[in-house]
Amino acid sequence: MKPKNIPGVPKHVKGSFHDTESKKEVGNPNDLDLKFTILKKRFLSINQWRDYCKESTTDFRLCDSVGKNVERFPQRGDYIRIDIPGPGGSEGRSFDWVQIISIDLANPDMVIIQCRPSKDPVKENTKKIAHFYSNNATSTFIISKEKDGVKAGIYGRNEYPNLKTGFFNSIRNMMIAVGGMLGFSKIQWKCLTKGLVEFK
Repeated sequence: MKPKNIPGVPKHVKGSFHDTESKKEVGNPNDLDLKFTILKKRFLSINQWRDYCKESTTDFRLCDSVGKNVERFPQRGDYIRIDIPGPGGSEGRSFDWVQIISIDLANPDMVIIQCRPSKDPVKENTKKIAHFYSNNATSTFIISKEKDGVKAGIYGRNEYPNLKTGFFNSIRNMMIAVGGMLGFSKIQWKCLTKGLVEFK
């Protein structure tokens, strides 16, 4: 299976990839704008992502450029602190970190957020990546309003282990990255996309 060719998603060159999507049909066209407005608010409320995937123990926290937790919509240059089950790497103070490298709000029917593994923003004097994937990997999060419903998608590209972070961290990163390549991370992302578009 080949990765989908999606505008705004980087070309896949090396490592593993995933295309994770969930769509919710909206039968009444008059409800479509309301549903997309709700989805957009959920999508941009990163600190609440775990609420939409109750069975997951992974937690997401939006942080500013110096690593301070913030309660607002994300901005380019912000960081997302990821707390996944199991032992954390010492480079990120037991967390994995990604930085938001772009946010596209130009299309009223679509929002795109793209992230890349990064250093721990609290550690000013290091360039070491505090994530189990190398910083060649990207995760592109897209929500969109379709003709007959709403869709949430997460697209991983160029995912391979971060082995430039010391012996024990590298072993930990290898184990988690291999798990991700085998599909465990896709299960997590599917839980999130499905939860985001599920309306009671």
